[in-house]
Amino acid sequence: MSSTMQPPAAAPNKNVNRLGFTINEYKGNDSTLCAGCGHDAITAQIIKAFYEYGIDPYTVAKMSGIGCSSKTPAYFLGKSHGFNAVHGRMPAIATGALLGNKNLLTIGVSGDGDTASIGMGQFVHMLRRNVPMIYIIENNGVYGLTKGQFSATADVGSKAKKGFINELPPIDVCAMAIELGCNFVARSFAGDPKQLQTLLKASLGHKGTSLFDIVSPCVTFNNHDGSTKSYKYAKEHEELLHEISFVPFFEQIGVDYNDGETTDVELHDGSHIRLRKTDHGYDPRDKGAALNNLRKSQESGEFLTGLIYINEEKSDFISQLQMVDEPLATIPQSRIQPSEADLNKIMSELM
Repeated sequence: MSSTMQPPAAAPNKNVNRLGFTINEYKGNDSTLCAGCGHDAITAQIIKAFYEYGIDPYTVAKMSGIGCSSKTPAYFLGKSHGFNAVHGRMPAIATGALLGNKNLLTIGVSGDGDTASIGMGQFVHMLRRNVPMIYIIENNGVYGLTKGQFSATADVGSKAKKGFINELPPIDVCAMAIELGCNFVARSFAGDPKQLQTLLKASLGHKGTSLFDIVSPCVTFNNHDGSTKSYKYAKEHEELLHEISFVPFFEQIGVDYNDGETTDVELHDGSHIRLRKTDHGYDPRDKGAALNNLRKSQESGEFLTGLIYINEEKSDFISQLQMVDEPLATIPQSRIQPSEADLNKIMSELM
């Protein structure tokens, strides 16, 4: 995800990562969310992924909006930069921060309400621009802060805790992302830590928007019988696309598989994500197949998990703008302020 990441010497102490950091240096404040909340399970995997990959916490910018999910950046990477944006506006804030300093590794955490309702306009433009950031949607199908109303991702027929049935069709953020040109689209489940951690590590080696739709059960308002975002329903209806393994750029890349069994995808920084096919057997680089699989799974009431779509050929927003090498935030005013002569010339052209 960043061309500035270079492999330092291996750490001699097994209790630290390749940068010499302990895992405690990747933690944040203690969570104030409900006990058993799926969001805390996601936080734990973010901490492990960044620690094991070896990211300097100080080079990370954490972004969020409003909602239970948007509280979670306080619980990981306590030494990183952070900004809690206005409801639904996090994509624009993140884009501005990256324009100011393109060397930041940016991770945004949002919810299904923050993204698929009030923030939809911001979200779709972030996708079409391919802003280089990790964007996590902690999807529980309800508005937890306002006592459990259905969100825009709630499935038709899903039953609320108070007995109401949802009759509106859901927004599939993964299908939308693929249609709008996002080139790393994954879906996972908070109750599947191994898969989620592997996908998160892969996103660290990717250049462009990495979208995660993570089913994250709300234990207070949406974990009952009749909910399609509960732990029970998710475990019974999760359909794995493939078994996933990951080899980072600073380790030896080896090939050990039979023809037709594994898809090996090289990421922007030289890392490799390996996808061992299940009975689906499709290539995540096939856009049409990805959309077709999403449609079929929605019709059958299942939800696919894994790397749904990837395209390493598309350039990201920062590259498209052909920005200067140094971050804009570090350029002195003397270099960016037009001279009086230049301003007079511009004004004369407008006469």
